[in-house]
Amino acid sequence: MITQFYKLTDEERELLYKVPVLISVLASCFCENQKRPNAEAIRSAYLKTFMVNPLLLPYYNEVEKSYIGQFESAIKQYFPFVEPMRVTLNREIGRANRAISKLDREYAHMLHQSLEKYARHVKRTADSVCSDLIFPADISALAE
Repeated sequence: MITQFYKLTDEERELLYKVPVLISVLASCFCENQKRPNAEAIRSAYLKTFMVNPLLLPYYNEVEKSYIGQFESAIKQYFPFVEPMRVTLNREIGRANRAISKLDREYAHMLHQSLEKYARHVKRTADSVCSDLIFPADISALAE
Protein backbone atom coordinates (compact mmCIF):
# COMPACT_ATOMS: atom_id res chain seq x y z
CA MET A 1 0.00 0.00 0.00
CA ILE A 2 1.12 3.53 -0.71
CA THR A 3 2.08 5.02 2.65
CA GLN A 4 0.21 8.27 2.01
CA PHE A 5 -3.03 6.29 1.63
CA TYR A 6 -2.99 4.94 5.21
CA LYS A 7 -5.79 7.33 6.30
CA LEU A 8 -8.13 6.08 3.57
CA THR A 9 -10.63 3.26 3.66
CA ASP A 10 -10.17 0.33 1.28
CA GLU A 11 -13.02 1.72 -0.82
CA GLU A 12 -11.37 5.16 -1.05
CA ARG A 13 -8.01 3.60 -2.04
CA GLU A 14 -9.68 1.56 -4.79
CA LEU A 15 -11.48 4.67 -6.02
CA LEU A 16 -8.24 6.69 -6.21
CA TYR A 17 -6.58 3.94 -8.23
CA LYS A 18 -9.58 4.06 -10.57
CA VAL A 19 -9.65 7.88 -11.13
CA PRO A 20 -7.46 7.83 -14.28
CA VAL A 21 -9.80 5.21 -15.73
CA LEU A 22 -12.86 7.35 -14.95
CA ILE A 23 -11.21 10.40 -16.52
CA SER A 24 -10.29 8.37 -19.60
CA VAL A 25 -13.80 7.01 -19.97
CA LEU A 26 -15.30 10.48 -19.67
CA ALA A 27 -12.92 11.98 -22.18
CA SER A 28 -12.84 9.22 -24.74
CA CYS A 29 -16.35 7.86 -24.72
CA PHE A 30 -18.88 10.68 -24.71
CA CYS A 31 -18.64 11.29 -28.41
CA GLU A 32 -21.40 11.22 -30.94
CA ASN A 33 -20.07 8.10 -32.62
CA GLN A 34 -20.40 5.94 -29.46
CA LYS A 35 -17.37 3.95 -30.59
CA ARG A 36 -15.88 1.54 -28.04
CA PRO A 37 -12.36 2.74 -27.13
CA ASN A 38 -9.28 0.52 -26.94
CA ALA A 39 -8.06 0.27 -23.33
CA GLU A 40 -4.45 -0.58 -24.22
CA ALA A 41 -4.14 2.32 -26.65
CA ILE A 42 -5.52 4.76 -24.09
CA ARG A 43 -3.30 3.41 -21.30
CA SER A 44 -0.21 3.68 -23.46
CA ALA A 45 -1.02 7.11 -24.85
CA TYR A 46 -2.17 8.78 -21.65
CA LEU A 47 -1.06 7.02 -18.48
CA LYS A 48 2.63 6.56 -19.26
CA THR A 49 2.94 10.32 -19.78
CA PHE A 50 2.16 11.02 -16.13
CA MET A 51 4.54 8.62 -14.43
CA VAL A 52 7.31 11.20 -14.01
CA ASN A 53 6.99 12.64 -10.49
CA PRO A 54 9.08 10.32 -8.28
CA LEU A 55 6.69 10.74 -5.34
CA LEU A 56 3.75 9.66 -7.52
CA LEU A 57 5.49 6.71 -9.21
CA PRO A 58 4.11 4.17 -6.70
CA TYR A 59 0.59 5.53 -7.31
CA TYR A 60 0.81 5.36 -11.10
CA ASN A 61 2.49 1.94 -10.93
CA GLU A 62 -0.51 0.69 -8.92
CA VAL A 63 -2.93 2.35 -11.35
CA GLU A 64 -1.16 0.74 -14.28
CA LYS A 65 -1.44 -2.77 -12.81
CA SER A 66 -5.21 -2.76 -12.99
CA TYR A 67 -5.86 -0.07 -15.61
CA ILE A 68 -6.93 -2.28 -18.50
CA GLY A 69 -9.23 -4.48 -16.39
CA GLN A 70 -10.78 -1.46 -14.69
CA PHE A 71 -11.18 0.33 -18.02
CA GLU A 72 -12.93 -2.66 -19.58
CA SER A 73 -15.16 -2.93 -16.53
CA ALA A 74 -15.98 0.80 -16.67
CA ILE A 75 -16.85 0.55 -20.37
CA LYS A 76 -19.26 -2.30 -19.62
CA GLN A 77 -20.73 -0.39 -16.68
CA TYR A 78 -21.23 2.96 -18.43
CA PHE A 79 -21.99 1.98 -22.03
CA PRO A 80 -24.08 3.26 -23.75
CA PHE A 81 -22.73 6.66 -22.83
CA VAL A 82 -25.81 8.69 -22.02
CA GLU A 83 -26.41 11.55 -19.57
CA PRO A 84 -27.20 9.41 -16.49
CA MET A 85 -23.86 7.65 -16.95
CA ARG A 86 -22.02 10.97 -17.17
CA VAL A 87 -23.70 12.05 -13.91
CA THR A 88 -22.64 8.81 -12.23
CA LEU A 89 -19.04 9.22 -13.41
CA ASN A 90 -18.99 12.80 -12.13
CA ARG A 91 -20.21 11.61 -8.73
CA GLU A 92 -17.40 9.06 -8.61
CA ILE A 93 -14.86 11.78 -9.37
CA GLY A 94 -16.42 13.91 -6.62
CA ARG A 95 -15.96 11.02 -4.18
CA ALA A 96 -12.34 10.76 -5.28
CA ASN A 97 -11.92 14.47 -4.59
CA ARG A 98 -13.12 13.94 -1.02
CA ALA A 99 -10.68 11.05 -0.59
CA ILE A 100 -7.80 13.17 -1.90
CA SER A 101 -8.64 15.83 0.69
CA LYS A 102 -7.86 13.29 3.44
CA LEU A 103 -4.28 12.84 2.25
CA ASP A 104 -1.19 14.65 3.46
CA ARG A 105 -1.44 18.20 2.09
CA GLU A 106 1.74 18.08 -0.04
CA TYR A 107 0.97 14.66 -1.51
CA ALA A 108 -2.67 15.61 -2.12
CA HIS A 109 -1.57 18.73 -3.96
CA MET A 110 0.87 16.80 -6.17
CA LEU A 111 -1.68 14.07 -6.89
CA HIS A 112 -4.35 16.62 -7.68
CA GLN A 113 -2.05 18.54 -10.04
CA SER A 114 -1.06 15.34 -11.78
CA LEU A 115 -4.69 14.26 -12.22
CA GLU A 116 -5.62 17.72 -13.52
CA LYS A 117 -2.80 17.53 -16.07
CA TYR A 118 -3.89 14.01 -16.95
CA ALA A 119 -7.49 15.19 -17.45
CA ARG A 120 -6.38 18.09 -19.65
CA HIS A 121 -4.12 15.81 -21.70
CA VAL A 122 -6.83 13.19 -22.20
CA LYS A 123 -9.39 15.87 -23.07
CA ARG A 124 -7.05 17.59 -25.53
CA THR A 125 -6.25 14.28 -27.20
CA ALA A 126 -9.90 13.26 -27.29
CA ASP A 127 -10.88 16.70 -28.63
CA SER A 128 -8.65 16.15 -31.62
CA VAL A 129 -10.48 12.89 -32.32
CA CYS A 130 -13.96 13.92 -31.26
CA SER A 131 -14.75 17.59 -31.65
CA ASP A 132 -18.04 17.45 -29.76
CA LEU A 133 -16.68 15.96 -26.54
CA ILE A 134 -18.48 17.12 -23.44
CA PHE A 135 -16.01 17.20 -20.56
CA PRO A 136 -17.39 17.42 -17.03
CA ALA A 137 -16.94 20.54 -14.96
CA ASP A 138 -16.44 18.33 -11.91
CA ILE A 139 -12.85 17.52 -12.94
CA SER A 140 -11.94 21.05 -11.85
CA ALA A 141 -13.51 20.29 -8.47
CA LEU A 142 -10.37 18.27 -7.70
CA ALA A 143 -8.62 21.65 -7.26
CA GLU A 144 -10.60 22.42 -4.10
